[in-house]
Amino acid sequence: MKILWLSHFIPYPPKGGVLQRGYHLVEQLSQYHEVHLLAFNQEDLIAPLFPSVAEGVLEAQNHLSTYCRSVEFVPLPLDGSSFAKKWMAIKSLFTKAPYTMNWLLSDEYAEKVKSLIKQHDFDFVHFDTISLAPFKQYCGDIPTSLDHHNIESHMLIRRASKENNALKKLYFKQEGQRLEKFEKSLCPTFSFNFTCSEVDTLRLKEIAPQSQCHTVANGVDTNYFLPAQNPQKSNRLIFVGTLSWYPNIEAVLFIANEIWPAIKNKHPELEIDIIGANPPEEIVKLSKQDKRFHVHGFVDDIRPYLDNAKCYICPIKDGGGTKLKIVDALSMGMAIVADQIACEGIDVSDQKNVIYASSAEEYVTAIEQVLFDNEKRNTLQTEARELALAEYSYASIGKNLAQLFDDYAGK
Repeated sequence: MKILWLSHFIPYPPKGGVLQRGYHLVEQLSQYHEVHLLAFNQEDLIAPLFPSVAEGVLEAQNHLSTYCRSVEFVPLPLDGSSFAKKWMAIKSLFTKAPYTMNWLLSDEYAEKVKSLIKQHDFDFVHFDTISLAPFKQYCGDIPTSLDHHNIESHMLIRRASKENNALKKLYFKQEGQRLEKFEKSLCPTFSFNFTCSEVDTLRLKEIAPQSQCHTVANGVDTNYFLPAQNPQKSNRLIFVGTLSWYPNIEAVLFIANEIWPAIKNKHPELEIDIIGANPPEEIVKLSKQDKRFHVHGFVDDIRPYLDNAKCYICPIKDGGGTKLKIVDALSMGMAIVADQIACEGIDVSDQKNVIYASSAEEYVTAIEQVLFDNEKRNTLQTEARELALAEYSYASIGKNLAQLFDDYAGK
C-alpha cells in the first residue's frame, strides 16, 4: 500500500515526546507499506537538538529517507516571528476557525500536497494532527486517517480550568470550545481516527460519536531504553521533559518550589537531575545556588542518568495524550512516583509499577519509600520493565497500525 504521511513536524530524531511517537510510527509503518513523508519544519523543535537547524534538517532528510520513499519539508508559516504567532492568535478570535485550525495554513504546503497526490496513486493519506485537516480538501476520494496526539479541545479546556490569569483562562476556554465543534464535524469525515490511549479514544467518541476511533498507544523502543545490568544507583531523583512545554514547566517549578525544599534538608545526601531543553531561568538560577540541584538542559542520551537515579518523579498535572517520558521510564525499569494525570492512558497500577502522589507531602513520603525500602523499589523496577515489554513495544504497535490501514483500504 502507498501512504502519504502529512506531519506538522519533522519526526526526527526520536528524542522524547511527539518526536519519538512520530518517528517510530513512520519507521514501523514503512516496514509494511510504502510511506511518503511531507512535514513542516518546526525550527523550535529541531534547533535544540543540533548545532544548527540546517544540519538537523539535512541529517533528518538523510535518515528518514532510509525508511520513506520520498521526504519533503516545508517551512512553518509562523516560524521566526513571535509577533506573527501572537497576531495569528488574536486574529483567530475573529475567524470562523480557532487558532489550532489556522496556525498551519500554508499555500506552499497545499501545493506540495496537490503535487504529491498528482504524482502518486496513493491508497491512503494520513494526517498527523487535526491542525492539518484543512489540507484534506485536496485528497478527493482517497481514504484518510487522523492521529490525535492529544484530544486538543479537552486539553485546552482543562488548561483553562487551571489558569489563574483571567484573560488567558477566557482565551483557552473559547479556543477549546470552538475546536471541539471542529472535532465533532471533521473527525467523522476521516476513514478512521486513532489516539494514543483508551482514555483519549473514549473522549473522542464522546465528542464525535459517528467517528471510527481506535487506540494506537504511545510506545517505546524497549531495546534502546534497556536498563543497565546491575546499575550503581545513587540517592538521586530525576525528572525528564522538554521545558518549553507548559505542563513540564509547571511540573519542574513544583519540584523546585515545593518538593525539593520539603525533602532536601531531611536527606543531605540526596541530589536531583532536571533534564530537558529550554529550562526556565528560575530553575537555572536555583542550580547555581544549590549544588545538589542539577539542571542539564538537553541531553542526547538520558539513559546513564536514568540508570544512576533511584527515583523518577513526574508531577505533571495537565496536558493531554499519554506521557512518553513515563513509558520510557517504565522501559528503563525505573521506580516512578508520579501524579495520576501524568499516567493517564498508561496501564499502570498504583503501588505495583508506580506510586501516585499529588501534594508535596505525598511526594516526599513516596520518594522516601523508594529510596530506603529496597524491596519496594526492586518490585517497582521489575514490574515497570515487564509492563513496558508486554504492552508498549513499538514493534507490536507498528504492526497494529499497519493492519488498520489494511482494514480501511478502499472503504
